Amino acid sequence: MIDFENKSLFKLKQNAGFAEKVAPLLLDGEEVLDSFKSMRDGVVFTSKRIIAVNVQGITGSKKDFTSLPYKNIVAYSVETSGTFDIDSELELYFSSLGKVRFEFSGKSRLVDIAHYIARYAL
Repeated sequence: MIDFENKSLFKLKQNAGFAEKVAPLLLDGEEVLDSFKSMRDGVVFTSKRIIAVNVQGITGSKKDFTSLPYKNIVAYSVETSGTFDIDSELELYFSSLGKVRFEFSGKSRLVDIAHYIARYAL
């Protein structure tokens, strides 16, 4: 599992193609809502969970997939981008895992992501 407390994530940018990496893990009826990528790692938001992908090794053939179900979210925080600060952040608090934080670069649809979380977690 990804160590979210000590892991330094690069800023994520929207990337629809990154969703292909998690396609084999999706359940029947589970849909990809949005996907984001950093240099190698990424995050995919589905209709049931968040899947964080940590690409490892020199060749990148080894990957760690961490599934974060919306039903385990007890609180979350969204910081949208502003006029001069175009970065945004999403902090999620999971019942048994603790805090998970994602940083987004550039224009991201973080408000839409907050709606996904609210819809499936509340």
